Amino acid sequence: MRPIGFSTGAIAYADFNRALELLRGEAVTCVELSALRFREAQPLLKSIRDLDLSRYSYVSFHAPSSFDSEQERALVNELREYLPPAWPVILHPDTIHDPSLWRPFRSQVAIENMDQRKLGGRTVEELSAVFERLPDASFCFDVGHARQCDTSMTEAYRMLKAFQRRLIQVHVSEVNSSSQHDPVSYAAQISFREVSGLIPTIVPLIVESRVDSTEIGREIRRVYEALPEPVAARASALPHACQPSA
Repeated sequence: MRPIGFSTGAIAYADFNRALELLRGEAVTCVELSALRFREAQPLLKSIRDLDLSRYSYVSFHAPSSFDSEQERALVNELREYLPPAWPVILHPDTIHDPSLWRPFRSQVAIENMDQRKLGGRTVEELSAVFERLPDASFCFDVGHARQCDTSMTEAYRMLKAFQRRLIQVHVSEVNSSSQHDPVSYAAQISFREVSGLIPTIVPLIVESRVDSTEIGREIRRVYEALPEPVAARASALPHACQPSA
């Protein structure tokens, strides 16, 4: 099965410790530590050394969604001091004021495609301009953002084809008309399945749906239904004797 986990901000607003506690009993192997507001970043980063994250095979850090140029330099310095180099930094393209500060992170920085509120980062062309400034950066594909911007999923298809070699993480939720992250509906599942085959099975799925603790397991099942493994990938995991005949 695809590796899956949650963003801490989706299940416990601005409280990563509470989110990690809620995830303790769930069947997740990945987690995104979220600091979407600038004031949350430093406390989270300073706490990393004391967190027990041994159960997770994949951990990422979501940088704040808004900060000025002075805060940008401070954030970069804190990331260098506290963040393990193996953890991706999920970055919104409109927060980048000075690309030279981010280039040394190389592929550790993962640029996320944006929702319809933003003026950039929503299409292949707009993302390509960002990758020109950060040529070694990775890509975090937000399938909900892509669907909100283009319900035909054409742009989602183009993004995955253009940036698949950069793809390091997928954000999953339903993004409503107000750009809020809702649980995945049946209609969203149908849309997401159209591009599921372009997402390598080893790429972690990070759920951003805003759900309470009783809905975590159910939302994981919805996400798996929305982004199933390709048939060929499932077959290759079977014992040889169980492989389908040609």
